[in-house]
Amino acid sequence: MEKRNLGPFKVSSLGLGGMNLSHAYGAPPAPEAAEALLLKALDLGINFFDTAALYGFGANETLFGRVLKPHRSRIVLASKCGIFRNEEGKRLIDGRPETLKRTCEESLKRLQTEVIDLYYLHRWDKKVPIEDSIGALCDLVKEGKVKTLGLSEVSAATLRKAHAVHPITALQTEYSLWTRNAEIAVLDACKELGIAFVAFSPLARGFLSGRLTDPEAQFEATDIRRNMPRFKPENYAGNLKLLPGYRQIADELGCTMAQLALAWLLAKSPIVIPIFGTRKPEYLEENAKGAEVKLDSSMIARLDALINQSTVVGPRYNDANQQEIDTESF
Repeated sequence: MEKRNLGPFKVSSLGLGGMNLSHAYGAPPAPEAAEALLLKALDLGINFFDTAALYGFGANETLFGRVLKPHRSRIVLASKCGIFRNEEGKRLIDGRPETLKRTCEESLKRLQTEVIDLYYLHRWDKKVPIEDSIGALCDLVKEGKVKTLGLSEVSAATLRKAHAVHPITALQTEYSLWTRNAEIAVLDACKELGIAFVAFSPLARGFLSGRLTDPEAQFEATDIRRNMPRFKPENYAGNLKLLPGYRQIADELGCTMAQLALAWLLAKSPIVIPIFGTRKPEYLEENAKGAEVKLDSSMIARLDALINQSTVVGPRYNDANQQEIDTESF
């Protein structure tokens, strides 16, 4: 698979996100199925693996550590701090330096590694100056526990403040045909500062695969998409109207709808590295081949006009989740 630059690393142009193997989309798959999927990703040429302390409240990091430890020299391993489960068992955003350092130690043990290649601040804790949180992560770099630093879901302004404290290698946020917030300012800031942009949910949380015809029936009770406005019945009916035209473009190119979504992101900029998630080996193979689909400028323009912030129905997050992300100048 084609490689792209991620700071000092050369990574596969498509990475694998681990969230849905342990978290957020209903009951996780059986351990043996999750293990087989990670190993298959390696076989397909994927060497960029993304996890977080939040995913399964440590379960995903434990999975990654168990399966990928024998292959550690072959991969670039990313994890995240700043969101975790507190002593009362509640999800908590905490960016205090002492918390970040403690949770890094816990992540290193779960991942069975001496150093994390790319360590993100998963969310900016707005009660703590970003300079203080990044300063703590900078200490981890000096101690040899982390190689490079990243940020997730922050504005261009916050990115610049953080980058002034310590070079930021990657910014991760949601980016796909139906989520374009990054195009306002963050992508330009990344290009200017030489920072890779890691795009999560590149398939619009499954929408762009074309397989979600009835979310109410297809989603499990604990699936986080049930609380996302775009998947609510009153909005989803409008979003479904975008898919026939999208499917037609995929058919013209001889690729699947999922592959088209990934190809669009890869064509946007060489700094963009999409990370997708899946539980099914057949979808893993399908998505990996998205790196082979090439789009010319006219095809990109057609896609941009068809699915964008103006044609998608409903906001990205509900009010509670929106409060957690940094939207200043975003």
